Amino acid sequence: MTRAPSTDNRPSPAPPVPAHWRQRLAELAERHRVPGAVLGIARGPHTDVAAYGVLNTVTQVGTTRESLFQIGSITKVWTATLAMQLVDEGRLDLDTTVAELVPELRLADPRVARQVTMRHLLTHTSGIDGDVFTDTGRGDDCLERFVGRLDEAAQNHPPGATFSYCNSGFVLAGRVIEKLTGTTWDLALRERLCVPLGLERTVTLPEEALRFRTAIGHEAGGTESPRPVRTWGLPRSAGPAGLITATAEDVLAFVRLHLAGGVAPDGTRLLSEHSAQAMTERHVELPDALSLGDSWGFGWIRFDWDGHRLIGHDGSTLGQAAFLRLLPEQNLAVTLLTNGGAAKDLYRDLFGEIFAELAGVAMPRAPRPPARRLPVDARRFLGRYERAGTRIEVLQGADGPMLRHTTTGPLAHLVPEPVQEAALVPVSDSRFLVRYDGSPSWTPVTFYSLSTGERYVHHGMRATPQVP
Repeated sequence: MTRAPSTDNRPSPAPPVPAHWRQRLAELAERHRVPGAVLGIARGPHTDVAAYGVLNTVTQVGTTRESLFQIGSITKVWTATLAMQLVDEGRLDLDTTVAELVPELRLADPRVARQVTMRHLLTHTSGIDGDVFTDTGRGDDCLERFVGRLDEAAQNHPPGATFSYCNSGFVLAGRVIEKLTGTTWDLALRERLCVPLGLERTVTLPEEALRFRTAIGHEAGGTESPRPVRTWGLPRSAGPAGLITATAEDVLAFVRLHLAGGVAPDGTRLLSEHSAQAMTERHVELPDALSLGDSWGFGWIRFDWDGHRLIGHDGSTLGQAAFLRLLPEQNLAVTLLTNGGAAKDLYRDLFGEIFAELAGVAMPRAPRPPARRLPVDARRFLGRYERAGTRIEVLQGADGPMLRHTTTGPLAHLVPEPVQEAALVPVSDSRFLVRYDGSPSWTPVTFYSLSTGERYVHHGMRATPQVP
């Protein structure tokens, strides 16, 4: 980490968000039954933060700008940043096989273990079943023990063959970081990013979160009032994939490192300009460009909004959801941290207004069915598709094709509705939409085949293979 020339991107003391955005946050959060939320807007040297509601509907502890929320998979951008720091230091080559760095690695297919690279892990193209949440304990060896059991995870597709969102791959990336730094992922994060950036309210462990005013997630079925979840967080082994808990201000302080090309507010270069740029570039296309972004960088999701290139990430944990969008061309970043309710709908309404008013950029419309139903024969897609944690069945219902989505494995008892069914509404010959009970939003479902003929369904950013 070298000292760079002084920059003017040091955040100034955070004034309150203008009254208009405070009011809109409150109005929209109430409409979407979100118990508590914090909105942060950073532009240039200024950071504005607004808080709404309560952190826990039982204790009624109020949300403040200093409140901590789980940011979920936004953590992956931090893990990718650690990896790129090691690239800058000459200690990591993204195209070196992971087995060379972690010789004890064993995967379900031994050939794949000799092929997977760090590039595959950072772009979700390794093919390792991504939703393995094995609890390997609370010790500092939890990542080592998790990786030691990856041979139990299925290989969903050949490395590089397609994109499938992969938490397991980021845990493995975290283990690579541990091997190269000689410490735990948690400590590497603290020493290499949190301390240099002055992030005093960014933690990775529940006992650290207890020191602060911290949110708990909420769940609700149908029209029920949100109630606290029974489990606060995921196993420690999921850390590199999604266990950071932080304030909105700390998230935006981390973001400034990337908006400034890798330079911290005090002038210290923590990431080379080349690596910061490489993280934002297109490295893989998505089979489904309707669910989130159109392509992926290293850690960052890439979005095309009204002809403008944004980067960002979302995060979802047990009853909490977080959203982050950056518009580098205008030095603008917006984050929203929530603890339940229809958080995605709050995000769409609020971010749509913010980016339109502050940047003149229109958010793409949410996917909706065509006005006239298309005559698509979906019988060729009937069958069962399965991966760790999820079973998807495409059935012929009385009124047309249906999709049944079942959450399986360790997460099944942690979600309010493990089985969901919805009609498949066609938008093209191989693309459909579903809308589950209790949600006003439509979710894309894409059917496709690899070049070698294997059939998949892409749903929830995951590629799920068809099984006999």
